[in-house]
Amino acid sequence: MKSLEDDQNAKQSADNSGDTNVDMAKESLSQLLDDSRVPDTVRDVLRTEYKQLRVMLEKLEQGHLHIAVFGRVSVGKSSVLNALLGKQAFSVSILHGETKTEGIEEWQEVDAGGVYLIDTPGINEIDGEERERLAHEVASRSDLLLFVVDSDLTEVELNALKMVAATNRPIILVVNKADQYNEKEFLELRTIIRKRVKGLIAAENIVFTAASPSQQTVIYIDDDGNENETVRQRPVDIINLKSRLWDIIDAEGKTLSALNASLFAGNLSEQLGEKLLATRKELGEETIHMYCVGKGVAVALNPIPVADLLAAAAIDISMVIHLSRIYGLPMSKSEAGELIKTIAAQMLVLYATFWAIHFASSALKIGTAGFSTVVTGIAQGGVAWYSTLVVGRVAEDYLAKGKSWGESGPKLIVQSILDSLDRDSVMSDAKEEITQYLKSTRKAS
Repeated sequence: MKSLEDDQNAKQSADNSGDTNVDMAKESLSQLLDDSRVPDTVRDVLRTEYKQLRVMLEKLEQGHLHIAVFGRVSVGKSSVLNALLGKQAFSVSILHGETKTEGIEEWQEVDAGGVYLIDTPGINEIDGEERERLAHEVASRSDLLLFVVDSDLTEVELNALKMVAATNRPIILVVNKADQYNEKEFLELRTIIRKRVKGLIAAENIVFTAASPSQQTVIYIDDDGNENETVRQRPVDIINLKSRLWDIIDAEGKTLSALNASLFAGNLSEQLGEKLLATRKELGEETIHMYCVGKGVAVALNPIPVADLLAAAAIDISMVIHLSRIYGLPMSKSEAGELIKTIAAQMLVLYATFWAIHFASSALKIGTAGFSTVVTGIAQGGVAWYSTLVVGRVAEDYLAKGKSWGESGPKLIVQSILDSLDRDSVMSDAKEEITQYLKSTRKAS
């Protein structure tokens, strides 16, 4: 049997563990906020998330714990919170969907303080898409969720419960209005609900309440032996919920805050990664296009085939170095050259006939003159454009994977990029843009 000293030691150990988790979570949030590698453009796109991040960090530093209520309209969410608080802090009305935005109140009954209760709009309110999004957002920022129902779960409720359970926040399923059921109905309902939420909610986290009980009609016999009828208010029954909340907060309060902060930081890190990749992809596409134009025009204008090849190689190397800087993985000229050799080797294996035509066009440039030379030069410039586009796309894939070909290997990556491009369309667009560029250059001169 555990002694008082054992309980105190266990509590101290839990507190120490909680403090450690909080410190680690704060460090994680701070690193995200102060990460200088994140461009201002990405920070601007995620400004709402960064604002939430600062709020989350402030909450951790102040030792606050947030408990949000969640559920359909009119199940008594606000009533449950009011019953916990012991006062009418949240609006309760017979009107459908009284809660329009989230509200927050401190639960001062908890000795440690800093525990806040948050009311949210109903998940199925009329014109409620925005309110549902808001409720889910509040739930994802909270440390503990109270999912309130007033009977067996509807499909809407069960789907919503699965959705919030996927956020990995602890959930207490509160079955409100328990006073409306007799003992037999109560036992049947409890059995049904336990089966419905098995795997989602632990049995000890299913509690029944009567936050705003209905009135009860009472028949009594007066002194003259006459039957009389009166109405009395049933007592609020919230003790099981309070006890469960106290147990969780006492044992895991600090850890809950740290867990939620860590989950939030992890989600934001994923979003940052996606936005950074998208930003880099956009910059990469602009860079590749710039080098495609440069290489296409240079090859179209240059009548010496060998010089064409040397110029093309230099342009491709510069492009790969430029891309490597965009992706935060700078490469030297020799590294870029080796990467291009690998890509070119696979391109020759896969498209040998296409490149043979390219070399034939180079030879034609020596033996022709005038308009024929220009036409041939533009055609060859289009081929050069296409080759640089392929090199750029493959290099981007390699860099996006952290200078790795992944499990596919270079051949499959090159094949995938080639298959994704409509060669004739790319060539046609390239020749048209090269032609327009040459015409505008001649006019300018």
